[in-house]
Amino acid sequence: MRKRCIVIPAIKKNAVIPDQLVKKLAGVTLIERGINTARGVVGGEDIYVLTDSQEISLICERAGVQFRRNKDLHFRTLNIVAEMRDVLGELAQKYEHCIVLRASCPLITWVDVEDAWHKYLATDCDSLVTVKSVHQRVWSVQGQNLEQLLDEEVGQFEVVVESRALIILRSKALLKALSEGYAAHMDNVVPYFLNDRAIEIQSYQDWWICEHLLRRRHIVFVVAGWPAIGMGHIYRALMLAHEIVDHKISFVCTRESELAVQSIAERDYHSTRQGEEKLEDTVLKLRPDLVVNDILNTDAEYMGALAKAGVRTVNFEDEGEGADLADLVINAVYDVSSSSEKRLCGPAWFCLRDEFVNATRNVFREDVKTVLITFGGTDQRNFTRRVFEVIEPICKERGIAIRIVAGPGYMHRYEMERRVKEASETNSLISFTWATNVMSRMMEGADLCICSAGRTTYELAHMRVPAIVLATHEREAKHSFARPRYGFVFLGLMDRVTDQQITRAFSAMLGNRLRKLFFDRMAAQDFTPNKDKVIHRILGLLPEGTESEKAREEA
Repeated sequence: MRKRCIVIPAIKKNAVIPDQLVKKLAGVTLIERGINTARGVVGGEDIYVLTDSQEISLICERAGVQFRRNKDLHFRTLNIVAEMRDVLGELAQKYEHCIVLRASCPLITWVDVEDAWHKYLATDCDSLVTVKSVHQRVWSVQGQNLEQLLDEEVGQFEVVVESRALIILRSKALLKALSEGYAAHMDNVVPYFLNDRAIEIQSYQDWWICEHLLRRRHIVFVVAGWPAIGMGHIYRALMLAHEIVDHKISFVCTRESELAVQSIAERDYHSTRQGEEKLEDTVLKLRPDLVVNDILNTDAEYMGALAKAGVRTVNFEDEGEGADLADLVINAVYDVSSSSEKRLCGPAWFCLRDEFVNATRNVFREDVKTVLITFGGTDQRNFTRRVFEVIEPICKERGIAIRIVAGPGYMHRYEMERRVKEASETNSLISFTWATNVMSRMMEGADLCICSAGRTTYELAHMRVPAIVLATHEREAKHSFARPRYGFVFLGLMDRVTDQQITRAFSAMLGNRLRKLFFDRMAAQDFTPNKDKVIHRILGLLPEGTESEKAREEA
């Protein structure tokens, strides 16, 4: 006996949409899609299509698969095994196992079929049925009333319904069941959950949903985030991912990126952390169509591996040797003079978060009322504390409020909270906020800021908050936006800046002449259209085709 066969029922009389089985869905007819899925599992000689249609019979003949045609076929019940008893009884004599694959469930792939097959073999069952879980209250209609089928306690548990995508049958048990009559059923049946791809086409709405899902591509964001480099890469990747709703999104975190893992998990995206293997191996396991790298510099080996696999790439803030192999590089924090068709540089490519688009931009005040201190998501070396100690006496003397904001990776939180509490005993105009999700609110009403040279400078410019900038490391010092022409006093690397220099710059900015000049320069900036431009360029790199076509090519 042969090992297994696949049977595809294709009865035109049972279609809910006219010519449903021969109508193209995402460029491929349902019956051809079903045959292609089956071909990923068995050869054409082991694929059988049961149909009432001469047209479908011709498609099968040209595709090199077997078919059984009976123009009078018409399924009248949901018992697919009973309805197909004749052909299944015939095939059960030739094959150890029969797989029934429904063409009306187009999201199922050959990978699903193989995975279900291995589960079926491992459990030594008589049959496997694809199901989907339903978390709903279940009722029946009794006359004009509803009667709950499950009580409240039972109703809290998972209910499953058949997805009608796939059934696997052990021929020995099948023949026994068929011999017992039309209403006989299989014993020892195990479920195979197919929740994400369990849509069966039963309406035009189902067709529309499947069409869009099949045209989705897989975009993988590769991100890095730990105390030394901060959280900016994570925030940007999450912001862009939120804007992409028509495609599948996954995240890969580099091996050392514990902060990234935590932040992404909170947003419920599928994420993978690099293990001992090379980063390219982790990424390529996900079979991406497009990879967005937000990990700073890349090397040629990593980018070459992605290119060899045919994966399109977009890199952010990449000055490494791998940047030349990317399809697109976006470096908003670097000088616009470096721009080219494949390398987009300068403020025109900075993506503003939605919360800032809807925020109230500040108006200029003659006197400074509120100063903001913020050094990004981590501030590993606690520049926040140092700046606070320098300016607190001046602010206390002048009645200026100090608003301190630290990110979720700030390891000095409790120490800073104690210091603020202590200082507040003689100065009530001090506040400390940790891990806020509304940074725009923290900037609203601020007249002046002291900060690092990351993307916060762009957000400050949008909110019209002139700032004194201290770079936390050499790479950040190269960010060309944090300069006087855009409204910033740039003091250089924090390690090389003295307290006296901070004091002098702060005192100068308390006066309204210089601050008004910088305020006006910031008011001239407009970042609001940039995110749409970036998304458009990213999505423009997606290859044509569908997920199912890609799966077939890799079969």
